[in-house]
Amino acid sequence: MNETMVCVVGNVATQPVCRELSTGSSARFRLAVTSRYWDREKSEWTDGHTNFFTVWARRTLAANVASSVSLGDPVVVQGRLKVRTEQRDGQSWVSADVDAVAIGHDLSRGTSAFRRTPRGETATQAPPQPEPNWETPAPGRRLDTEAELHPEAVGVT
Repeated sequence: MNETMVCVVGNVATQPVCRELSTGSSARFRLAVTSRYWDREKSEWTDGHTNFFTVWARRTLAANVASSVSLGDPVVVQGRLKVRTEQRDGQSWVSADVDAVAIGHDLSRGTSAFRRTPRGETATQAPPQPEPNWETPAPGRRLDTEAELHPEAVGVT
C-alpha cells in the first residue's frame, strides 16, 4: 500500500455517513474529482475522466463533517492518499482512499459560514443515515437509472 499527502478538490458524491466507534467518531463519503481541460478543436473547456475517492475523517473532524458537509457540496480535502490493490473474483481491483486531516468547502464555488466548535464538544450530530452501497457495477454493465449514474464504489478495474 502506497501513502502520499494530497490535496484533492471535488464534489461530495455520497451523503457522509458517521459512526461512533470505540476509538471515537468516524465518517466517510465518496468524493468525485473530474479533471477539466481546454479542447483546442472545440475551443471550449471539456470534462475529463472522473475519479472517485473514499474520504475518511476521524474524531472531531468526523463529527464536524457530519454536521457541515452534504451531498453535492464542492470541497477541498487534505490528507494521506492510500492506494490498494486486491484480487476479487479473479479480477484486480484498485481502491483509493484519503485519510483526511482537513476538509473544507471550496470557496471558489460558493460561500460558507464558519462556526467554531467549543473545545471538548463536538458539532451536533446529523441523524443516522442508511449505509450506502459502496460497490461498483460489473465491468461492461450499462448504468441506466439516475442513481446508477453516480457510482459510489471504491474499486475500479
